[in-house]
Amino acid sequence: MDMRWELYIFITHWLWMCNGEEMGSQIMVDVLSPYKLGEHNPKKLHREVRDCQPVKYGNVTHTIIPSHGQNSSTITLPITTTKRFVRDFQTSIYEKRTSGGHITFINNPSRTLSVLEPLENGGCGGNRRATVLKSSEQRKCIVSMNAGFFNTHTGECLGNIVSGGRRVKNSNGIQNAHFGIKQDGSLVFGYLSEEDVENTTNPFIQLVGGVGWLLRNGEVYVDESIKVECDETEETGSAKEFFEVVSARTAIGSDAEGRVVLVNIDGQTRKFGVNLRMMAEFLKELGVVDAINLDGGGSATYVINGTVVDYPTDTCTDREYNCARQVSTIICAHEPECQPENCSNHGDCILGTCHCHDNWKGARCDELFCGSTNCGEHGKCTNGELFLCFVNV
Repeated sequence: MDMRWELYIFITHWLWMCNGEEMGSQIMVDVLSPYKLGEHNPKKLHREVRDCQPVKYGNVTHTIIPSHGQNSSTITLPITTTKRFVRDFQTSIYEKRTSGGHITFINNPSRTLSVLEPLENGGCGGNRRATVLKSSEQRKCIVSMNAGFFNTHTGECLGNIVSGGRRVKNSNGIQNAHFGIKQDGSLVFGYLSEEDVENTTNPFIQLVGGVGWLLRNGEVYVDESIKVECDETEETGSAKEFFEVVSARTAIGSDAEGRVVLVNIDGQTRKFGVNLRMMAEFLKELGVVDAINLDGGGSATYVINGTVVDYPTDTCTDREYNCARQVSTIICAHEPECQPENCSNHGDCILGTCHCHDNWKGARCDELFCGSTNCGEHGKCTNGELFLCFVNV
């Protein structure tokens, strides 16, 4: 191991233990990052991305597709369907290695999927990190996994980030593959210009950056992505090696029905798991049409109903066991929200619909109803122990 990396691990661990944060429960040993120490690359312009992509795509550097249930008020149950798999992956001409993982299909993603900051809103602003399990408590996530990359020295969240319609982070035009959901419910995969990110006509309500566009319109897009995103070196060797090394991987994509697909494959860098081409080909077999790669290696974590179900590879501080890493943003599948979330304190939110109490009515449970005449024009319906018409004087 590189001496400066050993020094970094020692200093980081010492700082975590001193500040008493929850971030001190593990030591990062399985680091898989596409970025040179302390930098966020590549430095290519969006014009260069357009110029080096296949001619058939013209000047369009991202894909926009309708999401499942985009124009429907009905939520299709179950919201998530998760499957566990174990299979052999061809790691070389002569060798196969077995890896397992999970895949989840998410219905109605424009209402049931969110990008969450670490721990809480504002977590990225404070360069905070937390386990996926801890951050998933914000929305009672049904399924959650790690998402965007982060600076392993400072904790800074990297890439463009939008969470619940809030602009959290602007990458200032750095060209990495992104996944997003627009206000109209459509799904977006690919490379975005600053104008795309800042669009206010149909803005992003969820957005997160990865590294590596795996599938584009049903075709493996890894080689094209390497040309765009490889820039000098990164923490595991050459930038190209980031794409080619076997490791634990996470990805987000969509299928032909517009369902969002979350995928996690267990691994350990340079020992077992998959590289990005293997991941892309596997996703294609599963019927995924578009997909990008998210943070992997020791960051890879998959949580279902409050339980970590994958096999993290970082070392706990007692050095006896493996622990889940404290990461930055997460992807969260959850029940749809009501507007307002608490149904004006006069109802229960069930699958995105307010079910009002007593004489409260309306989509927001903020309208009183005092019977068939509702006081007519001669009184005011008021909320006391009884719902009464008070006569106007």
